[in-house]
Amino acid sequence: MRDAVNPILQFGTSRFLQAHADLFISEAMQSGEALGAVTVVQGTDNPASARRVAAFNRPGGFTVRVRGWQGGAVVDQERRVVSVTRALQAQRDWQQIRREVAESVKVILSNTGDAGYALSPDDHAGLLAGEVAPRSFPARLLVLLHGRHLAGGAPISIFPCELVADNGAVLRELVLQLARAWEAEQAFISWLVEGCVWVNSLVDRIVSEPLDPIGAVAEPYALWAIEAQAGMLLPCRHPQIVVTEKLEPYEERKLFLLNLGHSFLAQQWLDTGGPADLTVVQAMGDPTLRALLEAAWTREVLPLFAARGEAEAQASRDYLREVRERFNNPFLAHRLADIAQNHAQKKQRRFAPVLALGRQLGLAQPLLRAAMEGVPA
Repeated sequence: MRDAVNPILQFGTSRFLQAHADLFISEAMQSGEALGAVTVVQGTDNPASARRVAAFNRPGGFTVRVRGWQGGAVVDQERRVVSVTRALQAQRDWQQIRREVAESVKVILSNTGDAGYALSPDDHAGLLAGEVAPRSFPARLLVLLHGRHLAGGAPISIFPCELVADNGAVLRELVLQLARAWEAEQAFISWLVEGCVWVNSLVDRIVSEPLDPIGAVAEPYALWAIEAQAGMLLPCRHPQIVVTEKLEPYEERKLFLLNLGHSFLAQQWLDTGGPADLTVVQAMGDPTLRALLEAAWTREVLPLFAARGEAEAQASRDYLREVRERFNNPFLAHRLADIAQNHAQKKQRRFAPVLALGRQLGLAQPLLRAAMEGVPA
């Protein structure tokens, strides 16, 4: 394991982060636009995790294969990611992680999965002493930030990348609630608000499969939209990173067009009992499924953006063109069965807001209503 201390600490070793933030930082390093290298923290402790940590600690980086359509042309590239130079395991290396967050880390990234913000009943106030790693990510973050505060409290920027609306604000409130429940000192609680920059951001890239033991296959399209905040220190600057004063338009376009489109196709697949291994690109090649999806997009979703003015209408049309290209990517094995996991909850997040806006505008949305209710179109 190399001894260099990196300014970026990343919680989560998912293939998504490898093909998104880690790739961006690696490419930015080549042009001198990155804050520095990344140390990743593996949260779980099992043989597969141990293999991944060992692979990250080998010199030479890892491969991200970028495959798909972009601008009407085929892209098929292998990119070497060299930004991740160290990997630690949370339980085993907790004291080292604590020292680095207290003394040298400037940016924390995270993507801890669907259950990443869940608290653990095993975590308790005694863990603030820092001897043992908590089980949940919010508690780990709280303990690490408490150690940083005790060491002088240098400012730090925190970039959660979980697919949670207002993810920075949500994570901040979780950590604050936990700090109060554990009766942490008021000076520390105030520093969590004033000395930490909790950044809302949106990540958008389809990463279809892992490479073994690390690396991934991803589409060419990628976006990291970051809401600007005073005092924010970016991990890097990159063409596919957008810093914006208003994150909501990016969130809505992704939710209403890409995410809704995926769940709409998944609902048609469930209704018709389609093949178990049917992929998005195969569904787009089915004239009936494609026509239903296009009708839902153009008649029942795009008018919501048009009602907000021509700028929003044009931005949504441009994004939809990119979404169509992404859905027709022949290189990604994006199965509808995978998309249909937690389907009821996804429909609530993806269909319900669109239907609510449609009701306000008096817009007929029969296809989306049928999909929401699970009635065949």
